[in-house]
Amino acid sequence: MSIRGLIFDFGGVLWDMRWDLTRELERAHGLRDHAIVETLYAGDTWRQVEVGAGDRERWLSDAHAQLESIAGRALPPLHQHWRERQHLIAPNIDLIRALRPPYRTAVLSNADSTLPQRLRDIGIAGLFDAVVCSAEVGMAKPDARIYALAAERLGLPPAACVFIDDLESNVAAARAAGMAGVCFRVDRGDRLDEQLRAAGVALEADTLPA
Repeated sequence: MSIRGLIFDFGGVLWDMRWDLTRELERAHGLRDHAIVETLYAGDTWRQVEVGAGDRERWLSDAHAQLESIAGRALPPLHQHWRERQHLIAPNIDLIRALRPPYRTAVLSNADSTLPQRLRDIGIAGLFDAVVCSAEVGMAKPDARIYALAAERLGLPPAACVFIDDLESNVAAARAAGMAGVCFRVDRGDRLDEQLRAAGVALEADTLPA
């Protein structure tokens, strides 16, 4: 079946999470490796928030408190400092613009309920025919149902879709759900145009970003 739908993760695919910056902040403040990411995304509080069952402000405050507990002292708002340095992955956004039409596009992200507004705030909401936010639908990747829902919202069968994520486990789950899958990593210099072409997406060379 030919590919007609492209389903993108947000963080790591559309949005550069700046994982390199977390290491810089950890070294600068004497924290162990991965402390910033793990306190924000590895706990039960986040797992509740990402399926819409938790409180976003409590999640953020708990993450900061855990970081201060690890450090054994007061710390500046390091999670906030990290988020403020994140930004769009411009070549991928340009590529999506070039692919619409004929391809239908969606965002599928494990995210808190602010994601749809965030897409509007950063000016890319209009690039997508559907947004599936885990906190709004009450389930999260790698649950097979959320991939099926994303395809359904595009009006396509899973086999007509490619899913792109920066976590191989999420890509593997998409493949198990019947989609083609691409694992994109901005930190290792991946080129999404080349990866999509290999997955069966037709690219017009004269429309691609230089």
